[in-house]
This record gives sequence, structure tokens and C-alpha cells, in this order.
Amino acid sequence: MTAEQLVEFAWGLANSEKMFLWIIRPDLVVGEAAVVPQEFVSKTKERGLLASWCPQEQVLSHPAIGGFLTHCGWNSTIESIGYGVPVICWPFFAEQQTNCRYCCREWGIGMEIEDVERGNIEGLVRKLMEGEKGKEMKKRAMEWKKLAEDAIALSQLNLDKMIEQVLLSPRDINECNGTS
Repeated sequence: MTAEQLVEFAWGLANSEKMFLWIIRPDLVVGEAAVVPQEFVSKTKERGLLASWCPQEQVLSHPAIGGFLTHCGWNSTIESIGYGVPVICWPFFAEQQTNCRYCCREWGIGMEIEDVERGNIEGLVRKLMEGEKGKEMKKRAMEWKKLAEDAIALSQLNLDKMIEQVLLSPRDINECNGTS
């Protein structure tokens, strides 16, 4: 992102008056250091936490997480679904636009950032955290989480059956089938 977009994100978050964890990687801003305004840090110090890295799955699995701002890479998309977390999407390239489309239009778990402007960011955060659309997105995200859990359980069952069959000797297979 650009330094200007970073500032717009910062003030959008600040103006939303919601608690947040914001991971700002050192390489986040193109061509320069990612630095947020000191006024932003002062205004949000009681409800915001800034870090340069976090274990994303541990964060997404925490019950306090109400939403996730994501570029919609496949891993982040799958992790969001797996933990039932609705998303605000800001895709850049590759598969991200497709994943964003599915999150927002097909699965009902996301909203896309159209314009990085503080009022827009504030509005999306508020809509996600306290609006009817956000409640519906959370409900849908939990439905997708359940579907993912069911699919994983079935896959594990099938994998276990396959391993059992591969590991049985031909004699054991014949005994299972009632032949000698």
C-alpha cells in the first residue's frame, strides 16, 4: 500500500472507535517504512494494538475476533472460513480478486473495500462489527465453519479407511472378505 493509504486505514480504524489488532509488516508500504501518525497511536492506545507479526491462526481462533481485514489470499481465506470469521476484503493480485468475489457475493461472509478512504474504512468496520449486514455475515461465516468441519471429518474418515486398507496384508484382506 502507499503511505497515504496507511494513514487512511489508520484514521478509519481510529474513527470507528472499535478495538483492534493491526499487524503492520515492515514491508507493508511500498518503498518506505510503514509509519502511522503519532496522533493515531495516542488516540487508540486504550483500544488498539499494533504489531509487526502475529500467529494468524491463533488470532483468528480467538472468540474476541469479530472480523478480519484481508487481502484474500487463499490461506487467509481458508483460515477465516475455518474459524468462522467474517472478512473485509482488499485484494491486490493473483487469486485474491476471485477469493474476494466468492467471500462477498457467493458465500456472504465479506465486504470489499472499494476505496481506501478513512470514512469508507470506518463505515465498513462499523457495518461489520455492529450492523445487520455484519450480523448476517457472522451467521454465514459460522455456517461455512460448520461445513468446513464436516468436510474435514469426512476426509479424515476416508483417509483412515484408505490407510487401514493399504496397511493390511493380502492375507488380512482375504480374511476380511471371508476368503482364503
